[in-house]
Amino acid sequence: MTLPVPASAVEYFGVDALVDDDTRELQAAVRGFVDRRIRPHVATWYEEGYLPARDLARELGQLGVLGMHLDGYGCAGTSAVAYGLACFELEAGDSGLRSLVSVQGSLAMYAIWRFGSEEQKQRWLPRMAAGEAIGCFGLTEPDFGSDPSGMRTRARRDGSDWVLNGTKMWITNGSIADVAVVWARTDEGIRGFLVPAGTPGFTAPEITRKLSLRASVTSELVLDDVRLPADAMLPEAAGLSGPLSCLNEARFGIVFGALGAAHDCLRTTIEYARSRQIFDRPLAAYQATQLKLADMGLELGKGLLLALHIGALKDAGTLDHRQISLGKLNSVREAIAIARECRAVLGAAGITLDYPVMRHAANLESVLTYEGTSEVHQLIVGQVLTGHSAFR
Repeated sequence: MTLPVPASAVEYFGVDALVDDDTRELQAAVRGFVDRRIRPHVATWYEEGYLPARDLARELGQLGVLGMHLDGYGCAGTSAVAYGLACFELEAGDSGLRSLVSVQGSLAMYAIWRFGSEEQKQRWLPRMAAGEAIGCFGLTEPDFGSDPSGMRTRARRDGSDWVLNGTKMWITNGSIADVAVVWARTDEGIRGFLVPAGTPGFTAPEITRKLSLRASVTSELVLDDVRLPADAMLPEAAGLSGPLSCLNEARFGIVFGALGAAHDCLRTTIEYARSRQIFDRPLAAYQATQLKLADMGLELGKGLLLALHIGALKDAGTLDHRQISLGKLNSVREAIAIARECRAVLGAAGITLDYPVMRHAANLESVLTYEGTSEVHQLIVGQVLTGHSAFR
């Protein structure tokens, strides 16, 4: 006997009752964009290691999701929850798509919006919100990922100018960016600089041969005596707290985004299990399959409830940034476990690009690591619970 089923696993948790009509409408618009523009092509893009990022940026700008949680300068000024649910739908398409939006809005645009001069904001933010200009965020270095305080990129004064030397690594959007937000060590501490594409001495070679985030532009940034005027520095950012606050914005999007990838895996797997016949019965009718699907649905729902709570705290202005570590740790850890289990339920079909599950699983290997590894977030939580720092 076949019983009625919810439209999705998270519908079972009644999450729609936790968001307002405007937020649901915006989420549906992003879902429609992903269904129309991303799903028909993303498997091919992934296989080819390609993303039409510039075209997509303009379309995403028209959709209003670039820097959507920021106010003014052409940004939509939505709630944190609305931004999170947009990330959920974008990553249900592909982690590379959500990364494009996150780096543009939560890293590059946020850095300029929060720490830039009025002239810098006027020059860059309206064009970036429209997708007419693309930004990247240069913090990670080849030898300094989890410990950005050890960065070797330096900026020295030369008259009224700054001269930058160094290398950044694993930079999303780097080789297509019109402007790079680059963090460097100075005699006065760590400062941020806006480096326009085409500046002499600045190059951004693309990183290839990736097995994860293949539908995403990933680059190295090389700064070889890059000379910038004094007004290229972000005036309101001093010390490591500047870039770390930007990372918190991006991590917040991941709290929701990773669950979007998990949701797409589970939705696909439930559909497959309901249609796949084994010994004259649907795969979904077997107890072993239902036990797996039930556990995955439970973890997905719990993760989304936590994400929505974190979003509500952020909107209320009461969020402790360390609470984002709870969400990032839980969402990515559960999402990758769900993706792997879904791959097993699909059997051999699960390893092909005919289904999105293996693609999501491979992408989530990167999401597990960037914006703070799971171990880093575990130690943040451990420090909160014990009062002792275990980082050094």
